[in-house]
Amino acid sequence: MSKSNEIVLHLDASYRDFFKNLKSFISTSRVKAAIVLNKEVIQMYWKIGEELVEKGKVTNWGDKLLEQVSHDLRIEFPEMRGFSKTNLKYMRVLATLYPNGIGQYAVDQTPWGHIMLLTRIKSVEERHWYLAQVREHGWSRPMLEKQIQSNLYKRQALPENKVSNYSARLPQAQSNLAQELLKDPYNFDCLGLHDEAHEREIENASVQHITKFLLELGKGFSFIGRQVPIEVSENEYFIDMLFYHVKLHCYVVIEIKAVSFKPEHAGQLNFYLSAVDDKLRSPEDNPSIGLLLCKSRDKVIAEYALRNIEKPIGVSEYWLTKAIPENLKISLPTIQEIEFELNNSIKDEELLPGKED
Repeated sequence: MSKSNEIVLHLDASYRDFFKNLKSFISTSRVKAAIVLNKEVIQMYWKIGEELVEKGKVTNWGDKLLEQVSHDLRIEFPEMRGFSKTNLKYMRVLATLYPNGIGQYAVDQTPWGHIMLLTRIKSVEERHWYLAQVREHGWSRPMLEKQIQSNLYKRQALPENKVSNYSARLPQAQSNLAQELLKDPYNFDCLGLHDEAHEREIENASVQHITKFLLELGKGFSFIGRQVPIEVSENEYFIDMLFYHVKLHCYVVIEIKAVSFKPEHAGQLNFYLSAVDDKLRSPEDNPSIGLLLCKSRDKVIAEYALRNIEKPIGVSEYWLTKAIPENLKISLPTIQEIEFELNNSIKDEELLPGKED
């Protein structure tokens, strides 16, 4: 073996680590560069929108302005995409929704395709909630659209829709997080089941489609098992589904009931939680929490049932088919409808007492 070959072999011994670190650095730099580039592009789109809004105030050109600007920008910058008439409309809407800039709301940290969807949400609180969810969970545009169409905001963000005793049975920090994670109803149309599916069918499908099931449960859930045996006083019981939540640092016991909620369901889950805390919970774990998923639920009955239950339990409904209930359906307005409403609201403000002509 020649001396030169020995040098090559010596380099090969450490090359993998060297190249791994180099690759990691380049990948990280590319992500940072993409984030910076996206921020600059979104800021540019907002500025274009602002200019269009201001120009529209002093002319009566209407959409002809957009057509002309779109045509001229495409000629002037043929290598750039994003200057279609429709895109310019969204830029104008973005500038109208955020006349003082978009930096404080971190809109410029969001991809443009997501922003186009979000500008069609009328409620400021709801729009900003979805913005935060996109940043936290890294949702793709199709995932964001799916979550909006299923009205996740109403199902998860609004406390008046939820039933639990978490605030009374958990420390505040854990209670707040558990309450934030709770949804009502849960959307399990990804399991491909009919409305009359039995509990065991739902469990089986949940395991077969565990990734989709976990996605609907929310971030932080780790699946342990289904029909998990637990022994109490020489009697064996079986927990429908057992999870561990990495942020809550606790076991989560899920019981599925393919019927309307009954008060005795809470008692059964309370028993399972006591057993899990006694048999499985370690000193480092927080108290286990329970989630009852029922085909339907009367809120008042569920609240009464949980009032004197010792363990922390939430009660939610679920649906299995793609047919979203009428009270949860959401239809996003078109860009034309959004602009029409924004223009009307601006005109209304101009007519308020104290406004100068």
